[in-house]
Amino acid sequence: MRKYVLIAAVGLFMPLSALAQTQNGTNSGTDAETPAVATPDTNNPSAPVPGENSFTEEQARERMQEAGYTDVKDLKLDDKGFWNATAMKGQTSVNLVMDYQGNVVTK
Repeated sequence: MRKYVLIAAVGLFMPLSALAQTQNGTNSGTDAETPAVATPDTNNPSAPVPGENSFTEEQARERMQEAGYTDVKDLKLDDKGFWNATAMKGQTSVNLVMDYQGNVVTK
């Protein structure tokens, strides 16, 4: 009798474990609200995206330099989570913004 109760219980709960593993909705990876993920070779098309920024000043400077800008200075974190700076791109002075996802764009 115990054997049949155990088999029935297993048969009842197995489909429930499969439901717990399903994923609802789809995410193309281009959503502006996507959490910060290191993707250095791509930029979010809606950048800059406001959000809580966890980059340090030095990390923000390094990201901007890796994006091809030199002489990065006047780095300031604003209340929207953007790192703002001035930098040089070749012989041109530009204003930069880096969002919480690490996207570096010019203003």
